[in-house]
Amino acid sequence: MKNSILEKIELEMAVLVRRVTSITSKNKIGNLDRSAYLLLHQLSVHGPLGVKTLAEKLQLDTSTVSRQAASLEKKGYVYKVPDHVDRRAYFLQLTKSGTEDFNEYKKARLDRFEVLTDDWTDEEREQFGHLLKKFNKAILEK
Repeated sequence: MKNSILEKIELEMAVLVRRVTSITSKNKIGNLDRSAYLLLHQLSVHGPLGVKTLAEKLQLDTSTVSRQAASLEKKGYVYKVPDHVDRRAYFLQLTKSGTEDFNEYKKARLDRFEVLTDDWTDEEREQFGHLLKKFNKAILEK
């Protein structure tokens, strides 16, 4: 691969990260930040999960997820459900408020992506999504 292509990718990634960070800090919806959104997304997709499982899915340290979960519990977005097999453990479950705010936040994000890509074809959107997923996977594996 030519060095100029890698330089273009590197620069565009730096610009993307700056812009996404700037946009999300200006247009924060409710009490959700990126980490809260990602944790609530896992619970929305998979149902009740333990902290250890969430940490594995998010590829974070268990203590980090535990702190995030405690914050979400204080905000009323999740509650603890006892694990009947291991009485010392618990699962996190979305509350009605957590589900509503998550769905509102997700809709706002999807609406924004729709605007940003309104002049793209469905094929371009599909290709971009595929390449982003491939790039994210490479970050984890290499």
